[in-house]
Amino acid sequence: MKNLLLLILCIASAVAYGQPPKGAWKSQEPTGSTSMLIVADNYLSIASFSVGNKYFERAEGGAFTMDGDKMTYTPEFNSADTAKIGIPIVFTITKKDGILTMKYEEAMVWMKVDEAANAPMAGAWHITERANGGEGELVKIHQQGTRKTLKLLSGTRFHWFAIDPAVKGFYATGGGTYTAANGKYTEKIEFFSKDNNRVGTSLNFGWKLENGRWDHSGKSSDGKPIHEIWEKIQ
Repeated sequence: MKNLLLLILCIASAVAYGQPPKGAWKSQEPTGSTSMLIVADNYLSIASFSVGNKYFERAEGGAFTMDGDKMTYTPEFNSADTAKIGIPIVFTITKKDGILTMKYEEAMVWMKVDEAANAPMAGAWHITERANGGEGELVKIHQQGTRKTLKLLSGTRFHWFAIDPAVKGFYATGGGTYTAANGKYTEKIEFFSKDNNRVGTSLNFGWKLENGRWDHSGKSSDGKPIHEIWEKIQ
């Protein structure tokens, strides 16, 4: 029995080792702003902002790979320092009791906000179809160039960003909390780089998830109708 228990613990440890810390994580900055990290699929993003002051500070994100406790992260965008885009960073990752530590030159410590487990919407998404003018027939988006809009979701939080990694372009970002239930998807905005006055407002959408396709319809933050299909990044 003792040997069997030891074997089970070893297997559990092996499964956990090298697994990305999926979900949302929070850190408080010396400036008084909040930083939110979302790890979804093989992509992560960080946004720093103040809800009370309606202030957006900075955002960055990109793809990552895991090898044991080493996370290799390559930024695709960085609103504060474009010189860091495309340069890989290798973090040493430890996770214990709801605390995530990412060590590079210095250690970044994050507190768990939620997990991605059992959250149907958790992941990294990109738009694949859109109705012209938000109404009518959905049309497949034929992506040209490297400009793209992605949205990362954890169990309770979202972060979207419009970027172009090839030219180190950063165009807009926003994020906050979300709920998805009974055909209704609601976002509450906590930061928006283009218009801080939108902070605190909620947007309601129709929502349907079928065969990995997220059907998203309603009105955008500027009141325009939208109807989109999002799919997870492969």
